[in-house]
Amino acid sequence: MDPFEHHPDEHDDEHDLGLQHDLATMERLGALAPVGAPAATGLAGLADGLDVAKAKRMDRRRALTMIGGGGAAALVLAACKIPVTGGGYAVTPTETAGPYPGDGSNGPDVLSTSGVVRRDIRSSFGSLSGTAAGVPLTIELKVTDVSRGNVVKPGAAVYLWHCNRDGKYSLYSSGVTNQNYLRGVQAADADGNVTFTSIFPAAYDGRWPHIHFEVYESLATAKSVSNKVLTSQMALPKAACDTVYATSGYGASKANLAKTSLATDMVFRDGYSHELATVTGSTSAGYTAKLTIAVP
Repeated sequence: MDPFEHHPDEHDDEHDLGLQHDLATMERLGALAPVGAPAATGLAGLADGLDVAKAKRMDRRRALTMIGGGGAAALVLAACKIPVTGGGYAVTPTETAGPYPGDGSNGPDVLSTSGVVRRDIRSSFGSLSGTAAGVPLTIELKVTDVSRGNVVKPGAAVYLWHCNRDGKYSLYSSGVTNQNYLRGVQAADADGNVTFTSIFPAAYDGRWPHIHFEVYESLATAKSVSNKVLTSQMALPKAACDTVYATSGYGASKANLAKTSLATDMVFRDGYSHELATVTGSTSAGYTAKLTIAVP
């Protein structure tokens, strides 16, 4: 049995016991080893924007902390979103979680639902059912630790979420409040890697196509959003978006993409070099998006 997968015919009465229960079950099975838009898309863009200023203030504070808060260099880094460096290594910029995090900070808390630790996030889990349709997308992330010389960070937990091909977020948007798909948690392996099986997200009005994520020190600390060490977003490259949005089912994405750019997006316009994924593949075989996440 794969302890990360939800089996509807096994212990369904335990679906609401949360990540704490998942961890206990995984430990018993030996799975854990010690380690050293939305319906109103315009409103989604506005809500995202309300949190951007806060995220950028956090970036400036981190910049001052990481370089000792001294000299003109501190002022330069604080003035723009240049990823902060520690020992010459870039830290992934902090970004807003947006209005649909599902981590308990704004309503629903998917982290409290048993089964959230999973690789394939296309279907809803726990007491919910339903599957998000779309062009297949495998998301491969490598987590590194800048404070330790940018070495890989095995055991770090990544909570990832994004909209469906209609631009709607499960748990929040009209028509999908009874779904929790396209959300999941994974623990980094010995090489710092986490992998999610998902679908290519839509481009909704006001935002460049993106994927949200939070990083925690471990699965144990991922039980509460207050323990997150980084919140950020992954941007998807235009070439892949153009190809995907020409396929059936993505509706308004092509038109929405044409109305914005990475240079004008409310989150990425002040820099995205450390947030832009490398994407390969095809609409028939599916795509793979890769990004390194460097935590402070």
